[in-house]
Amino acid sequence: MRVRRPLSIAAAAAVVAGGSSAAIGSSAPAASAVVRISPDAVHAMPVFRSGPPSTQTCEAQFKIACYTPLQVQKAYNTPKLYEQGVTGRGQTIVIVDSYGSPTVKQDLARFDAKFGIPAPPVFDVVQPAGQVPAYQANANREGWAGETDLDVEYSHAMAPGANILLVETPTSENEGTTGFPQIVKAEEWVINHHYGSVISQSFSATEQTFPSRQSLLNLRGAYTDAASKGVTVLAASGDSGAADVKFNQTTYYLHPVTSWPDSDPLVTGVGGTQLHEPAAKAAPWTSTVWNDTYNVPTNRYIFGNDGPNPLAGGGGKSVIFARPPYQNGVSGVVGSQRGVPDISMSGACNGAVDMYQSFPGQTAGWYPTCGTSEATPLFAGVVALADQIAGHPLGLINPTLYRMSATHRWGLVDVVKGNNSVSFLQNGDHTVKGFTARPGYDLASGVGTVNAYYFAYQLAGQEPAATP
Repeated sequence: MRVRRPLSIAAAAAVVAGGSSAAIGSSAPAASAVVRISPDAVHAMPVFRSGPPSTQTCEAQFKIACYTPLQVQKAYNTPKLYEQGVTGRGQTIVIVDSYGSPTVKQDLARFDAKFGIPAPPVFDVVQPAGQVPAYQANANREGWAGETDLDVEYSHAMAPGANILLVETPTSENEGTTGFPQIVKAEEWVINHHYGSVISQSFSATEQTFPSRQSLLNLRGAYTDAASKGVTVLAASGDSGAADVKFNQTTYYLHPVTSWPDSDPLVTGVGGTQLHEPAAKAAPWTSTVWNDTYNVPTNRYIFGNDGPNPLAGGGGKSVIFARPPYQNGVSGVVGSQRGVPDISMSGACNGAVDMYQSFPGQTAGWYPTCGTSEATPLFAGVVALADQIAGHPLGLINPTLYRMSATHRWGLVDVVKGNNSVSFLQNGDHTVKGFTARPGYDLASGVGTVNAYYFAYQLAGQEPAATP
């Protein structure tokens, strides 16, 4: 069994942000602070060599559900868009990952062939911030390779007609000149050359781990650039629920925290839900807030114990950013601070998705995978569908999301059950009380999730021919 722990894995990408003051909320000196930007994905079960496991196989063997991309498409009602020629055609989804995967193209081809998904019209890989070193089979490179395969496969599954541009950066370590600044440089290159309409980032870092507020603000260049040029930027909200880890990547904060860049007002923060397959074929899929913290079978496969361990979609109030104008209508929830997530998609481990990988150091095969690293590329695919309908990139979509929620548009599906409270053992038993889903916006699911057929049209400012 392979295990990848969210936000605390040894393969985390690190960034030392500039600044001279102590970390926000921490006594650690800035000179020794290492802010880790980590992939928000969890490999929840053993590898399957012969083929992707079915839902029935996972439930019978592990008491945990897993889904194919075809089931995920059905859950979000995207086949109805495909029937109308809305596949993301003419759009480009930009996937950003440290290092990338040496086998990503062949892995996507295997994934597509298995499920009958057409290959993307164009699939390019670029390294605008510097050449990626030769692949070595170690935990760091394997972690990012798995992340890359997941991002590419599930953004493509949602928008099979969109082009894919994979942006690889040359390191996940930071000595003040590399790491996250290179991600910023690479994204600015993509934005300034108009190479994509939506950027998907499946990584994050706890806000309090940055040496200072200014050190974080100094890294926002790509997002201000994207906002001015009409590019949508997405980021995962993390996999530790209302908690998150400190500098050492193993010790959790004992109070609610949130992460960046999903907390940035110029970024759409994507949280996690748990998909529930209906008993009757004609019935709709439903969603609740993702929280596997207290699910014993899930804990056994990821952590090797009965739990509880923090394993839920991130969400909460920023300590860096004030409430943006588009959240004024939900001030009763967020107060004076920026609240995240903005929206949520499938990310639960009890409901993991089948992805394929074959890079060295891991057994080639199918891995049920979960986390907000799944949710974020899924939503990137949905945005690409909306971009095609609109005929142009939609840019910062957050104001539209909150207007849609306030006016109860059909494309948004409210998530009203679940929470992102988490518990763990850390010099004693601790519970970080998070946030509970409620009608309308909440800090566990954002404005909810989507019925992509209606949502894509409404996000594009149009109405679909059919009504619910």
